[in-house]
Amino acid sequence: MTRDTGHGSAKSDRPSVLAIRVHPHDNVAVVAADVTAGSAVHLDDGTAVRALEAIARGNKIALSPIASGEAVIRYGEEIGKATTDIAAGQHVHTHNMRRGE
Repeated sequence: MTRDTGHGSAKSDRPSVLAIRVHPHDNVAVVAADVTAGSAVHLDDGTAVRALEAIARGNKIALSPIASGEAVIRYGEEIGKATTDIAAGQHVHTHNMRRGE
């Protein structure tokens, strides 16, 4: 993730979207609007991750790489396991994670 200073023009040549990370230990966040591939997705702590693919509003984006078999963390708790390697900026959903049982 990168740090965004929040300074500069409000207009950008790349779309920007807000995402919500519930707990500081979460490795995923929920996007607050539809995201196009290449968009910067900003968190309220000033960090950002570039979306690698389109992600629909309300879905999860990986904030850091998650290796296959590693925990997907949301709310500070494990919500499932990655079923394949997930890169930072990828959509996280049933196609690449299995919910905990």
